[in-house]
Amino acid sequence: MFYPLFSLFTNEIRRYSTIARQPRQVDLVNENIRASHVLLINNGKKEEMSTRDAQKIADEQGQDLVLVQANGNPPVAKIMDWGKAKFEAQKRQKEQRKNQKVVQVKEVRMSPVIDSGDFETRKKAAIKFLEKGNKVKLNLRFRGRMITHQDIGREVLERMAEELDDIAKVEQRAKMDGRQMFLVLAPRKAK
Repeated sequence: MFYPLFSLFTNEIRRYSTIARQPRQVDLVNENIRASHVLLINNGKKEEMSTRDAQKIADEQGQDLVLVQANGNPPVAKIMDWGKAKFEAQKRQKEQRKNQKVVQVKEVRMSPVIDSGDFETRKKAAIKFLEKGNKVKLNLRFRGRMITHQDIGREVLERMAEELDDIAKVEQRAKMDGRQMFLVLAPRKAK
C-alpha cells in the first residue's frame, strides 16, 4: 500500500543527491590557490615566489591574490581587488547581453494561386518583419496537383523578392523542400 509513495520519495532523494554531488565552480583566489609557487605580477613587476609569501604581500596591501593563468608553469597570480574585478566583469557581460540583437526568422505563408489582394497583405506583413530587423522566410505550399507547376510558385516567390528589393536582399534562393518551396530574405540594413 505504501510502496508507491516510498518509491517516489526515494526517487526524489536520488535526484537531489546527484544535484548535490555536482562540483561547484570555485574562484582561484587567496586560500583556494593550491599551487606551491606562483609567478606574481605586482605593480608591473614579475617575480617567482611561494604562494604563502605572495599571499602575505597581498594581505599587507589589503588586496586579494588572484590566479590569472592556472595552466602556466609556474601558475601566474596577480594582486588585485577581486570583488571589484568580478563586479566589473559581470557589468560588462550584462552590457553585452543588452546590446545583443537576436535576429528571428519570421514566416510568411503563401500559395501558388495567390490573389493580388492576399499578395499585398503578405507583402505588408513581410515589410513589417523586415523593418524590425528580422529575416523573412517566404513559404509556398503546394497542394494536390499544384506540385506539377513549380514554375508558377517560383515566379510568385521571385515577384515578392523583387517587390521587396529596396528593403531586403535574398539570402537563400527559392528551394524545394518536400511539397513546399521557400525563399529567405534578410533586411538590407541592420537595426
